[in-house]
Amino acid sequence: MTDVSVVACASYDEAEVTQALKSVLKPLGGLDWVKKGMRIAIKANLVSMMKPELAATTHPALLCALVKMLCERGAEPIIGDSPGGLYNAAVVNRIYNVTGMKQAEAVGATLNQDFGSCEASFPDAMIARQFTYTSYLDHVDAIIDFCKLKTHGMMGMSAAVKNMFGVVPGTFKPEYHFRYPDHRDFAKMLIDLNSYFAPKVRLCIVDAVIGMEGNGPTQGTPRHLGALLASVSPHPLDLLCAKLIGLTPQDVPTLEVAVECGLIPPSAEQLNVSGDPALFCVSDFQNIHVRRSLQFEGRGKFAAAFVRSALRAEPRPDKKLCISCKKCAEICPAHVIKMKNGIPVIDKSRCITCFCCQEFCPVGAMKVHRPWIAQIINRTK
Repeated sequence: MTDVSVVACASYDEAEVTQALKSVLKPLGGLDWVKKGMRIAIKANLVSMMKPELAATTHPALLCALVKMLCERGAEPIIGDSPGGLYNAAVVNRIYNVTGMKQAEAVGATLNQDFGSCEASFPDAMIARQFTYTSYLDHVDAIIDFCKLKTHGMMGMSAAVKNMFGVVPGTFKPEYHFRYPDHRDFAKMLIDLNSYFAPKVRLCIVDAVIGMEGNGPTQGTPRHLGALLASVSPHPLDLLCAKLIGLTPQDVPTLEVAVECGLIPPSAEQLNVSGDPALFCVSDFQNIHVRRSLQFEGRGKFAAAFVRSALRAEPRPDKKLCISCKKCAEICPAHVIKMKNGIPVIDKSRCITCFCCQEFCPVGAMKVHRPWIAQIINRTK
């Protein structure tokens, strides 16, 4: 049985993406599970009001190709997401326009216009036993998780598992960052969301044609990878994605927890992969090494606290780039950012390092700063 499928897709040319999409799905049984009349939600990554060429969102060419394939089978594809911030028609429809989703609408997709929310009870969760989610997902028969491969300030990498955070309405997202400030707890919450929706998620696809490196997940640099990946589960898919960009499960909290839970093996080499991942591995991908899973047992409480502090990455504004828009202060879940002389000042003693300020800075002025000790450790990994 194939865990993950990977194929080449060098560009967003219509003919090429169509062929690549068919090829990557073939080892997984294609779309044979799709039946006439099914309502299928395509959970895209529409994180912000950003044009496709900036590589922050799922590319519309791929979504158009998938929509056509679903329509040919008589299904009704519905594209949706809940970006950070207000979750209403005015905001989301502007995001649909800028991210190119109108192209998908023109070939048969419905763009979600249900901006309601529901409360979930999940007693079997590791940590998120109650949470709020977007109600349109209650009215579909299946979900396709179609994400973008990017770096991420808090989680190290954004791919299939992180993409499901988009089921939480945007205005609730800061609350979840504040509720789960520890990176491992936040990772557990993300895995819980994926587990809750697992019965409906029939397919996960990663747009790695052009990914994002550097100051991701919104203000990084586009990086050509030339790949399309797919799986029926988000966890092995993310494990292979991490390998492509030079990360291990110890670099990505969601993968680290997934290994501990037995959802994936300890390394991508143990996956059953269709295709040759080596063709797409990038040795110099610019990652964000925000943390390392180090053991501190036996070092003493104060020594352990010192080491963690010495290795702790944190957000830091670039004064030359800052435009004094106050977005970081407005979105901070912990309310620890104040504007002084037009520059954001972060109360480090209360910062929960969720990197929301870094993720939603419109000009990339908020950076992930790593202490010199952490930089040396990651160079010698």
